[in-house]
Amino acid sequence: MKIQRLTYLSLGSNQGRKLNNLQEAIYEIAESIGAIHKISSVYKTDSWGFKGDDFYNICIAVSTYLPPEELLKNILNIETKLGRKREQNNKYTNRKIDIDILLFDDEIVFSKNIIIPHPRMLDRKFVLVPLAEIAGNTLHPIEKKTLNICLNNTIDTSEIHKISSKLQRPIPLIEKYNYVAIEGNIGSGKTSLSNLMSDEFNAKIVLERFADNPFLPKFYEDQERFAFPLEMSFLADRYQQLTDDLAQFDLFKNFIVSDYYIFKSLIFAQVTLQKEEYALYRKMFDIMYKEISKPDLYIYLYQNTDRLLENIKKRGRIYEQNIEASYLQKIHVGYINFIKTEQDLNTLIIDVSELDFVNNHKDYREVLKIINTHPPSKE
Repeated sequence: MKIQRLTYLSLGSNQGRKLNNLQEAIYEIAESIGAIHKISSVYKTDSWGFKGDDFYNICIAVSTYLPPEELLKNILNIETKLGRKREQNNKYTNRKIDIDILLFDDEIVFSKNIIIPHPRMLDRKFVLVPLAEIAGNTLHPIEKKTLNICLNNTIDTSEIHKISSKLQRPIPLIEKYNYVAIEGNIGSGKTSLSNLMSDEFNAKIVLERFADNPFLPKFYEDQERFAFPLEMSFLADRYQQLTDDLAQFDLFKNFIVSDYYIFKSLIFAQVTLQKEEYALYRKMFDIMYKEISKPDLYIYLYQNTDRLLENIKKRGRIYEQNIEASYLQKIHVGYINFIKTEQDLNTLIIDVSELDFVNNHKDYREVLKIINTHPPSKE
């Protein structure tokens, strides 16, 4: 399990649309560093250490899994992306955005590239005032005094003014949803994305136990003979697994990511079973479906058939190598029909045909951005 730490950052801007610069930095931090828990008021101050335009300054509290050196690297990338140009002489200058690491939990870090706590934070009222607003009772790890006391003791006499404008806090994924189900056709990448998100958010993960199903290899050899026992065994196993895992979710309120939802059983059964078999199967399914908790977000990963076949070939499961394009198309149609008719689910379709979120981190962040900007259910 990755260790999550709380870090406090100082943000400032004195060029261009200053409020917009701060807001854009907040969005970038939320996307690439971690969940933002608190944002201070915006404070207007004179430029510090040089003659320039007034600054707008804030402090934010961010939970992150990044170690200090990687945190600094991401911050520098954000500054560059938002248009900051650093001077080679390291003198204070006007800047579109400036982001400093103030505190990193209660750790003390001294390295070639970074010093934490920030060595000059106690001498800067434009840092201490917004920081004390959101973390006044937090101890400075070296001074062993609260930030409120540090503010009272500062020798900085410069004026600082709170302005009325407010900045928006991005709501992190784990605050929007408790249970996310990710589905897609065979080879769409649903299990890979589930694993990536589980690692990203330290989420409880529920993966389908298809590898343990003895009927699966037999089904691909003789579909007509083994379709019914295969689908019934899948239904029973999915029901038991989701019932057990989601019962724990109800008790502890974990963030859960699953690479399937129980309705998957009906979609595949529609394609594989004969009419009489499907009628019997549907009766069993309807009884079980009433007992399963619905996900807060249902994601369907779409990949075109050529990509699906390519992915299936790459992962090399022998019993899947004879899957035909027509079969995959039937599965896709089944999913789309389900999505159109199941109005109670908060559904998001993501076309990942041109994305490689497994091997390309930028593509993975793009998928996360799509998920995080999707509105939660109004219920």
